Amino acid sequence: MSKINYVDKNGTFELKNPEHTSGLYLPMASKKGLKSAVTPDFGGDAKTDQNHFMIAPKSILNLSNDRDTRNFFLVMEEKLWSVTGVSAEQEANRFTDKEDSAKLTAGRMWQRVERNHTSGRLKSTTTIFDTLDHNAEIMLVTIENLSDENLVFEPVAAIPLYGRSADNLRDHRHVTSLLNRAVITDDGVVMHPTLSFDERGHQKNDMSYFVFGRDENGNKPNRFIADVEDYLGAGGTFLRPRSLLDKKGQDTIWKKPTEAIDGKEIVAVLRFPKCSLKKSESCSFQIVTGMVDDENIAEMDIIRRLIYSKTQVENLFETTKNYWNSVADIIFETGNERFDGFMKWVSFQPELRRIFGCSFLPHHDYGRGGRGWRDLWQDCLALLLTDPTQVRDMLVNNFKGVRLDGTNATIIGDKKGEFKADRNGIPRVWMDHGFWPFLTVKLYMDQTGDLDILNEKVSYFKDALINRVTKRDEEHSKEYGLEQKNAKGEVYKGTILEHILLENLCAFYDVGAHNEIRLLNADWNDALDMAPDRGESVAFTCGYAGNLKELATYLRIYKAKTGRSKVSILKELLILLEEDSILVYGNPAKRRKVLEKYVQAVSGEILGETVLVEIEKISVLLEHKADFMMKQIREEEWVTDKEGNGWFNGYYDNNGARVEGDFENGVRMMLTGQVFSIMSGTAKKESVASIVKSCDKYLYKKGLGGYALNTDFKELRLDLGRMFGFAYGEKENGAVFSHMAVMYANALYKRGFVKEGYKAINELFMASDNFEISNIYPGVPEYFNEKGKGLYSYLTGAASWYLLTMVTEVFGVRGNAGDLYIEPKLLKEQFNEEGIAVIQVPFRGHRFKVVFKNTKHKDYGEYSISNVIIDSTSKVKPQKNQVIIPEKLLIDWNEKNHIVEIELK
Repeated sequence: MSKINYVDKNGTFELKNPEHTSGLYLPMASKKGLKSAVTPDFGGDAKTDQNHFMIAPKSILNLSNDRDTRNFFLVMEEKLWSVTGVSAEQEANRFTDKEDSAKLTAGRMWQRVERNHTSGRLKSTTTIFDTLDHNAEIMLVTIENLSDENLVFEPVAAIPLYGRSADNLRDHRHVTSLLNRAVITDDGVVMHPTLSFDERGHQKNDMSYFVFGRDENGNKPNRFIADVEDYLGAGGTFLRPRSLLDKKGQDTIWKKPTEAIDGKEIVAVLRFPKCSLKKSESCSFQIVTGMVDDENIAEMDIIRRLIYSKTQVENLFETTKNYWNSVADIIFETGNERFDGFMKWVSFQPELRRIFGCSFLPHHDYGRGGRGWRDLWQDCLALLLTDPTQVRDMLVNNFKGVRLDGTNATIIGDKKGEFKADRNGIPRVWMDHGFWPFLTVKLYMDQTGDLDILNEKVSYFKDALINRVTKRDEEHSKEYGLEQKNAKGEVYKGTILEHILLENLCAFYDVGAHNEIRLLNADWNDALDMAPDRGESVAFTCGYAGNLKELATYLRIYKAKTGRSKVSILKELLILLEEDSILVYGNPAKRRKVLEKYVQAVSGEILGETVLVEIEKISVLLEHKADFMMKQIREEEWVTDKEGNGWFNGYYDNNGARVEGDFENGVRMMLTGQVFSIMSGTAKKESVASIVKSCDKYLYKKGLGGYALNTDFKELRLDLGRMFGFAYGEKENGAVFSHMAVMYANALYKRGFVKEGYKAINELFMASDNFEISNIYPGVPEYFNEKGKGLYSYLTGAASWYLLTMVTEVFGVRGNAGDLYIEPKLLKEQFNEEGIAVIQVPFRGHRFKVVFKNTKHKDYGEYSISNVIIDSTSKVKPQKNQVIIPEKLLIDWNEKNHIVEIELK
């Protein structure tokens, strides 16, 4: 099997004979909304949303099996040869000495495949990319004659058009084809269905789908087919369409401009005049596939003009490449060029999830677009590192999804700050949802110095679900809207601090029988979804405890920076703040009573009155709660095996039984509880060392990605979650789940366990980079299965955490309430042969190139910062092995590009 090789600093890579690996696909997108997936043989799909698929939807299992690909045939001597490799003869010759040789080159949002005919007579080069400003994708096909004799062929483009909802794949597929209306133009095919049959009901269709073609000189095709049946012919297939070979009935099959095709499955077949190439000559063809709505129908002519010449397309391609290369432009230079190339893709992955949500790629064939609540916040982590300029508005709007009872909307709208009631009114609460917003706001405050965001006022989400989604408000109506109102009928707005407080405090009081926060419908691990009654998440109890402690710290920083000693909060929130008694905290029933009292107070009509409270008082109360939670977990949740290896129990099941420990049928251990106990500070240093030892013993899978999510419980756990229905080693049941594995690395780095953190984060890279086993393009996938294969590429929160860890922990370039701190935690193998490691990253409107010089090749823990030079002139004295560039200096600097040289001794 071939190996992926990087060819430039932008992460562009090459792969020989990519068709030898199943399941490969590359995402492409426009800025306007088109989302495409393209395989090495130009399969895949394209769409703007669930109801508008331009090319038919593809899931991972039919990605390589369905042959209705974007195709371009050369008809030669009554034989077909495809530039994409998709013909009957080429597939029959695969893995034989008659096989074409092919090389894929790909970068961010584009791919190119060079294919050499097995005879050595000709070579094709096919490039595909989505245009930036239109919902259209362009294929550029170049044919070169490599022989000494003339090469004669007829070029034929064949692009299937689907033009309807993904639901129609099996819901009225034939019936919806009867809605299709296509017309032949002088340069292609335009399809405009009469109606749309989908979840919205029967509606008048407002979308046109089209394919246009030209050769390099702007000449048009001269013959066309639009009906799939005509194209394939009786007994024909997409691998060998009879229309391209049979001589009979050709006059009736091939259509002329203005002819209409109604009620058929549509394929745009564009046949160009016969082409003759002498030795070393070449010719090119440009094909554009796109969609426009009725209101912008004039845009169709703008799009068709994009392909009038090869030069025009090449210029457009360069513009597109340059744009996507400039997005998320964080640069790493280590001693490993493969790792640096890998990081170009990891840093781009959060941008891909912003575009695609958690749907619309072959592995991600669930949902109907958009992102989940967790995604909103974790994707912002990466955006804060790469392009924080638009994040403030995004964060503020995200808080509009919070209810006054501390729960939140789970259906995210397309617009900023748009949230919807749960689909079909299904009441669900993920108990971890309240944890993530403060984590992201904290990073925002660190990176920008804007602590005043805590005082920004924003509305609350309000639907018919009340009492933490355990009851319905029968009086709630559509007329009320989806924003919480006060007694006067005015939209109530509370500060972001108020939103954060109620999310975390409601969770603090929502405990089960063991005084840990209830699991409800699941936490971060969505597959722990069968313990809503008596389940508890010790893992996220640790997380919330860490939040409360950190929030107290940032409130004091806020007080110092702003000079304000008091903050305004909703009067009812005092119920959750005032209780500060161990007698209450230590009694689960009494804690829940406090929550019930508060929830009752905000379930109906609220007055919307606010009170001023001392910041220091709030901080002390938060710390008391955090300390109590941590102390209880340390005393009650530590488990050991027979050899004395210890770790924290992370869960209780729906029978109220402890999940982790040493049982008769073996050790049960889960990674999540260890991550959050370490990250929050609940685990003391000696406990962290023991946890690391236990993780290495029970969860570590060398060469397969590193740390698995859990050990094999060896039974179906209907009292805990659907994850135990999965085969062990797949997805949430025992796979190396990248998200939690990289959070484990992050937590270890935070606590000073640098070599251990490096081991965790490097294993993920090594597994991804091992193409022979992982079978994936560069980037971190959602998980690695038992065999080390990477699954669910691109759209994973693991990428945000990987980038965050590399920037703020490994290279140690991070904000601290607006100041810039640099504290490297690099190991000696992360420097190049000269002992140099470099990171280029934006911070507060500046771009920093930080150069670490470890010329004596010392390891972490051996070196210290000896000398710091900024822009070749200014010297900065390090403080406790840190470089600190204060906020005031950053604001005063006029120059925006800086080089910081840090010598290590």
